[in-house]
This record gives sequence, structure tokens and C-alpha cells, in this order.
Amino acid sequence: MQLVVDVGNTETVLGLATGRAALAAHWRLSTSVPRTRDELTVLLRQLLSGADVAADRIARCVVGSVVPSFTPVLVETLDRLIGAPVVVVGPASPLPIRLDVEEPLTVGADRIVNTLAARELYHRDTIAVDLGTATTYDCITGDGVFLGGVISPGLPAGLEWLEKRTAKLPRVELEPPERVIGRRTEACIQSGVYLSAIEAVNGVVRRIKEEWQRPDALVVATGGYASALGSRLECVDEVEPFLTLYGLAMAGEYIEGA
Repeated sequence: MQLVVDVGNTETVLGLATGRAALAAHWRLSTSVPRTRDELTVLLRQLLSGADVAADRIARCVVGSVVPSFTPVLVETLDRLIGAPVVVVGPASPLPIRLDVEEPLTVGADRIVNTLAARELYHRDTIAVDLGTATTYDCITGDGVFLGGVISPGLPAGLEWLEKRTAKLPRVELEPPERVIGRRTEACIQSGVYLSAIEAVNGVVRRIKEEWQRPDALVVATGGYASALGSRLECVDEVEPFLTLYGLAMAGEYIEGA
């Protein structure tokens, strides 16, 4: 069993991987809440206890992080709590993929492991749409070459902008609207943000397919908002919220075996 940890800008997602594409449990924590090593140790111990998993059952911890300031705290905590090898995935990790971009060392760990997971699971040209704090579009060939993609503001950005930049518009929860035309302010905001995101993703994917000349590329939605949005997206062929965690589990096996 591996403990896989995807550290994002807003949330940190953890999972207990029992296989390359299987999770026994998973959790979401806020990345933005500052925590000491002691606090993080207590929290992780409680999560494992709640899942009835002893630390000595974990053979390896695998971390993919886009928040460099948090990574050392997490790695030290895992090393102290689990006592198993801690693998940090990055552009230089020995994986059977290739980063065919101008600055490969700047590619985020999430995009790296998404590339690996797409290669191992789908075996075909894939556009991975990661719906999180940012919405990223990764162009991945069937043999595991990351060709680049698109990065745009994520779904929360629209809600936060309206709340901070307007005097009277309230903060609302991101939910599918019952109808396009809202009849109260909250419904208008939900409709505007949600439907704008849908149209944006469909439009960007269409443009990617045209430029890449891959009209039949598989489109996979993943990330924190994949479940809420993925089924409403006409361009999406498959919704896999845990693609990144699966990629981390696969990366752990490859790196330890290298």
C-alpha cells in the first residue's frame, strides 16, 4: 500500500493506493491553512486511524507538489510518522514519459503524473482537463509524451473576483444552476460562473483538437471539480477525479524500481 499525496494550491488530496488505479481511502485537506509539523502529524495520524490503517502497512509515500514552501514540512512529517521511503515526483524523476516542451524543468508534478497515468490507463492520445484552482489542459500522446497545453483560471476564480471587486454581490457556492436565467442575485452568479466555465472548457478543448489535429483524442476530466462539472461538459469522454493520485501511485512504483 502507498500513501499518495497531491499538494495543490488550494487543497491537498491524499489517498491510500492499493493498486495502480485503486484507492482504499482518500481525503482532502486545505493547503492554505498553515500547519506545524506537529499539527500535521496529529492530523495524518487521525486520518489513518479513521481508515483503520496502521502506519507500518504503508510501504511508500509518494508526493507531488506545486507548493514548494509546503513540501519540506510534508516530507519531514511523513518520514517521521510513516517511517517508509518518501518519494517526491518532479521533472527529473525516472519515469517512462517525455516532457516535449521548451522548459521541461518547470512542468508541475501534477501534469507529470497525469501524463504517466494517461499513458498507462488509456494508451491513446489524451487531453487531460484538470479542474482545480486553475484549469489545466494537458496534451498527452498515446506513448506518454507531454506536448504542453493550456492554463487558465479555475472555477473558484470567478466567484472570488465577484465577491472582492463588487460592493453588493454575495459569495455563493458553486452549484449547477437549475436554469440559465436567474431570478435572484445568487442564482444569477451561479449560472454565470458555472455556465461560463462549461463554455470555456468546451471551447478550449475544441481549439486544442483543431490545432493538434487530433479530433479523436480522448478527453478526461479530473481534479477537485471534475465530479461537479465533468458530466455537464459535452467535450468530456471520461470523468476520473483521481487521475493524479493514480499517476502518483504509478510513479512510486517506477521510481522505487529504477
